[in-house]
Amino acid sequence: MENKEILLVADTVSNEKGIDREVIFEAIEAALASATRKKHQKDIEVRVDIDRNTGDYDTYRRWEVIEPGEEGFEEPLRQISLEAAQIDQPEIQLGDFVEEQIDSVEFGRIAAQTAKQVIVQKVREAERRKVIDAYADREGSLVMGQVKRVERGNVYVDLGDNAEGFIPREEMIPRESMRPGDRVRGYLYKIVSEVRGPQLFISRTAPEFLMELFKLEVPEVGQELIEIISAARDPGMRAKIAVKSNDPRMDPVGACVGMRGSRVQSVSNELAGERVDIILWDENPAQFAVNAMSPAEVTSIVIDEEAGSMDIAVPEEKLSQAIGRGGQNIKLASQLTGWILNVMDENAAEEKSEGEAKQLVENFMTQLDVDEEVAIILVQEGLTTIDEVAYIPESELNEIEEFDEEMVQELRGRARDALLTMAIANEETAAAGEPQEDLLTMEFMTDELAHKLSRQGICTMEDLAELSTHELEEIEGIDVEFAGKLIMKAREPWFAEAESS
Repeated sequence: MENKEILLVADTVSNEKGIDREVIFEAIEAALASATRKKHQKDIEVRVDIDRNTGDYDTYRRWEVIEPGEEGFEEPLRQISLEAAQIDQPEIQLGDFVEEQIDSVEFGRIAAQTAKQVIVQKVREAERRKVIDAYADREGSLVMGQVKRVERGNVYVDLGDNAEGFIPREEMIPRESMRPGDRVRGYLYKIVSEVRGPQLFISRTAPEFLMELFKLEVPEVGQELIEIISAARDPGMRAKIAVKSNDPRMDPVGACVGMRGSRVQSVSNELAGERVDIILWDENPAQFAVNAMSPAEVTSIVIDEEAGSMDIAVPEEKLSQAIGRGGQNIKLASQLTGWILNVMDENAAEEKSEGEAKQLVENFMTQLDVDEEVAIILVQEGLTTIDEVAYIPESELNEIEEFDEEMVQELRGRARDALLTMAIANEETAAAGEPQEDLLTMEFMTDELAHKLSRQGICTMEDLAELSTHELEEIEGIDVEFAGKLIMKAREPWFAEAESS
């Protein structure tokens, strides 16, 4: 069947929407196939083939070639057996289709119904794919558009070329007002290729948005003379950004501030007045943390690399400034540096340091069986564990003025013996097993006590019930009365079983 109208529709829609003609042809073919199925009033498989040059089209009914199951065909109107198909087409294989040409419906009859719906749907899908393709390489960059509408705090932005951005309410700067027609910038943080719903997700609260704005305002960043390392934000209130210079002659902080603060002020205005602190990055984590705490004055800092934390001491009168309103300053500094920062006044820091040093001294005295004087020397030399005593280079211990070579050998031997003893104890604990559910949940039992019992091989209520009061009271923390109470509780299932028998 020939129909020049098909070519007219394909050309018109393609030109208006900027969509490939092939997509329109596929949509019309799907619409004609749908109309053919409705005409036959059966659930049949239909294929329509349109000549892209003339507009002629033919319609075919199709059957998929399969091996029928024990109960026959699942879809008898759409399927045919391989044996039957090979009668007319000996070369046909499983998964191929047998086709039979049938009468075509007229395009004019469906133009206002099925074709319109299918074409519109295909056009929408094509437009969405076009948007995805156009923005695929822009994820993680700034975008700008005009506010189309605001719904329940969510903002829809017209980005041009049929692209629409979506700013969720939680990605909006608090107390920021947006009205239709306003020009707005944002950070494109996610692209979703779904049939429905928003595709381009934009944020105005992400730290990356702040970094991208500085890249826009500071040409030296684009020239790679200045590098932005990290950023942290309390959206709408305050932010910190860490920068470094790749040119020793250039001041990165001054370049980002700009003449009379013009550059940082432009960024602040875009962020609804958010105050921005520009921090000098340093490869030394401690110095970087000190810089990040600005404007607070830091008097001392102690690093715990294993915990990823730092204890920061400040003058007592500056403590509130270091913490900031609602903990804002310390929170932003922690996010900026990637370390857990614990801020305290100098007295508290000194007390904590003394307490930790005292604990280390006691540990050395117990584990190495040495007097307090030797333990204090080890702590003062920066040693914190017996592993260090056992395995740091012997030359480092020999450099300690108070120790001679014989003393060093003795300490290293004791440290290794202590480590071996601890390893054996850990193996025994692991071999003893974990406390079972019945022991953990029994009355009078605590987690601490259950694990203490399991280290002695008592992992179940049955194990506990078999003990005598004398055996149980030998375990530290259990007196005669409590031992009896525990054993009687553990034996209750025995008594219940005896009564039922």
